[in-house]
Amino acid sequence: MRYQTFFVQAFLLVCLVALSGCFSSRPEDIEAFVKPMQTNVTAENYILQPPDGIMVYCTKVPEIHQQVQTIRPDGKVTFEALGEIQAAGKTPEELAELLKEKIMLLYALVGDNPVDVRVVTYRSKVYYVLGQVYVPGPKVYTGRDTFLFAIAEAQPNPMAWIERIQVIRPSSDGLSAPKIFEVNLDRMIAHGEIDKNVLLQEGDIIYVPPTVLAAVALKLEEFMRPIGRAFSAVSIVTSGSVP
Repeated sequence: MRYQTFFVQAFLLVCLVALSGCFSSRPEDIEAFVKPMQTNVTAENYILQPPDGIMVYCTKVPEIHQQVQTIRPDGKVTFEALGEIQAAGKTPEELAELLKEKIMLLYALVGDNPVDVRVVTYRSKVYYVLGQVYVPGPKVYTGRDTFLFAIAEAQPNPMAWIERIQVIRPSSDGLSAPKIFEVNLDRMIAHGEIDKNVLLQEGDIIYVPPTVLAAVALKLEEFMRPIGRAFSAVSIVTSGSVP
């Protein structure tokens, strides 16, 4: 019994040591992130890619007005009167200008903005919320997603260490270090401290780690699972051999 107690204590100590080094936070890295109140980031800055969906507004040309198109894998959309149009890699505003040029070869347009393109389905870009949340995985990026919106949507579970949530921006070139800073969600909610409620970018990662006790429990479960399976298999074999 004494050896079992010693083994469990040693195992817990190893888990705690491992946990102590699992965070890599640099507070100054928050400077790489934009705050929602500091910039006007809208869907106009969104770069279209397959399979995003767009809607064209052009009241003077009924053939294309309010027509919905999904950008194909080749990056193009097709209109009966205008033919194929390259949409991928452009902002909605840039695509509207291109459509305007094509339309003016066939129709007379008046007004400052006779053609408007709006994104109706965001599908091509994602960010990620991982760890101890009820709804983990990739999330659709719209260009105006904030940390607080993302974490509220993902819903941290009771095992979440909400005082040490990591916000990670991977290196875009694979050479520089990723940008990582830490958020105390409990303080943010309780005291209204939203100085770290940053705008997310495509590919950003929010990691919600387990608390120390939750991490130990998960490690113990991981350690005991194969042992439990082995005993279960032995039990099945033993019971099957009884006449």
